[in-house]
Amino acid sequence: MRNWLITGCSSGFGAELARAALAAGDRVMATARDPERLTEFPDRTRLDVTDESSITAAVAQTLDRFGAIDVLVNNAGHGSVGAVEEIEPEHLRALMDVMFFGAVSLTRAVLPHMRARQPGDPGSVGTDAAGRARRGTIVQISSMGGQLTMPAFGAYCAAKFALEAISEALYAEVAALGIRVHIIEPGAFRTGFGGAGLHRSPRLPAYAETTAATRAAVESMDGSQPGDPAKAAQAILTLLDAPDAPLRLALGSDAVDAIRAHHTWLQDELAKWESLSRWTDYDSSELSSPKS
Repeated sequence: MRNWLITGCSSGFGAELARAALAAGDRVMATARDPERLTEFPDRTRLDVTDESSITAAVAQTLDRFGAIDVLVNNAGHGSVGAVEEIEPEHLRALMDVMFFGAVSLTRAVLPHMRARQPGDPGSVGTDAAGRARRGTIVQISSMGGQLTMPAFGAYCAAKFALEAISEALYAEVAALGIRVHIIEPGAFRTGFGGAGLHRSPRLPAYAETTAATRAAVESMDGSQPGDPAKAAQAILTLLDAPDAPLRLALGSDAVDAIRAHHTWLQDELAKWESLSRWTDYDSSELSSPKS
């Protein structure tokens, strides 16, 4: 049995993951800014990830209730659409506060507890593939937008890019301590992303052509996305039980296809300009100089 602390449980991935964990016999502290929306969950509390005192209180309450936190899921967030010049500065900062700084703050609050756990402690979650005691797992809900972006998704993807970067560093830092880190990269799932919670920056005529397709897509996507949130939750539970689980897990065929295409584009561009890139080394005299 695992003990979970999950943010953003009022809807979407957070709610489905909490349901799946409970159905598996685990214990879940479900959190949201408005705990009145969490009445289906037996253990719930208010958590505003932009408020350090709220983070401290939620972690303390979870530890008091369960005695341990085996799995932390940073899921809280919301969508945003608008060209870079259209994005209101205060909105960009608020977006980063929730989806990047908030996730980092909660991770930092939970890590000391996970590091302190020893084999045989109550709530032990076994050993990893190298035989080390597992002391906990951090699950970061990112997006395929954590690896690639498109017009009008710059702000949202910036937060996800930042979360993935710091999580990749964390992955290398805590593996030897028995703590696992996983980045989840969903494509389009039926989570209400394009609904009332989506922030829409004011339009500028100059970007009508380049952002029109993205804006139209998010306005019409609700209820037609190919991804099933309940299956996403089950996939994450499967990941947690895998001894060779990856750092990143794409969810949805659209995510797999888009990320693969993006990697191909990056590889092709790197190869095309490799000669010029290598020429800048001090010891590159044997390489051709760039054309003027």
